[in-house]
Amino acid sequence: MKQTYVNQLKDHIGESVVMKGWLYNKRSSGKLVFLQFRDGTGIVQGVVFKPNDEALYDLADSIGQESSIIVTGTVKEDTRSSLGVEVDVTALEVLQNVHDYPITPKEHGTEFLMDNRHLWIRSKKQHAVLKIRHTVIKAVRDFFDGNGFTLADTPIFTPAACEGTTTLFEVDYFGDDKAYLTQSGQLYNEATAAAFGKSYAFGPTFRAEKSKTRRHLTEFWMVEPEVAYASYEDMMDLGEAMILSVVERVLTDRQEELKTLERDTTVLEAINSPFPRLHYDDAVKMLQEGFAKGELENNFEWGGDFGAPDETYLSTQHGKPVFVHHFPAAIKGFYFEVDPDRPECALGIDLLAPEGYGEIIGGGERAANLDYLIKSS
Repeated sequence: MKQTYVNQLKDHIGESVVMKGWLYNKRSSGKLVFLQFRDGTGIVQGVVFKPNDEALYDLADSIGQESSIIVTGTVKEDTRSSLGVEVDVTALEVLQNVHDYPITPKEHGTEFLMDNRHLWIRSKKQHAVLKIRHTVIKAVRDFFDGNGFTLADTPIFTPAACEGTTTLFEVDYFGDDKAYLTQSGQLYNEATAAAFGKSYAFGPTFRAEKSKTRRHLTEFWMVEPEVAYASYEDMMDLGEAMILSVVERVLTDRQEELKTLERDTTVLEAINSPFPRLHYDDAVKMLQEGFAKGELENNFEWGGDFGAPDETYLSTQHGKPVFVHHFPAAIKGFYFEVDPDRPECALGIDLLAPEGYGEIIGGGERAANLDYLIKSS
């Protein structure tokens, strides 16, 4: 009989099915054994009734958590289940009977769980995190692919820095030269933008910073679009449209996973267009007013870069992502265009996320004057 997946069971009510997967959990109650069966697409309850088949009951009662099993049974409607169904088990094949599975319902320390990461991802919350991550990545790719962008993968080994030179991971490149793990695909992707008009890179990037905060990671995936002839306003429009598209997709496709993570979705549901757009001058005034009211510990001076408390304060004033633009040129890369009326200001943008997550998009308008670029570099 063809394998049926858990997420397909609602289409097979009243039918006999075969499922292949693992025992997520188990409990016994008198003459009943309840098997929580998972196959990667979901978790369903299977029921074994002792008077119907005592040998089957004994077998079901003997298997341990995460045993590899093939279950045959009849799908029944059950309104108490989140899936709307349960399975009356009629046959059970045990491929591997697991005992002493290390991750149990009790509390475990982070170090223990990370040492057993390959098993931890079978738990509901870790499973939900990876499912949502999958949806975010798919939504990002669909957004750019659907808006005329061409994906161009960029090298992971690079010969030089494109960000701070102190945050490079150095690699011995066959003993003769040094190479580095990429901080960004930006410099390569600027060339592809000149070829295709609109291109993007999406892959792993590395920063050699000893940090354990959610703002600074040593390895993460970054999506980097480049658009020829684009102004900084164009890039704010693009960033806003992408965030709205991704949030909508996650809210539509991953409700169960968000519930598993006990995520307050009202914050995500409140994210709508337009996002506030603050000139750096106005952001500075807002921070200084916050300091005067006693809402911030340190007074902010024009010319500085935002720290975590500053970004958090600015984002909490709006309840949704907020753009800041026209940063001081002195704190931005040499490749940013400057405001012709105020050359001390770069046409750079940051998008600050709600709930204290800080900058999630950084970008701006590229300088196009060769003499200026040579002089600035």
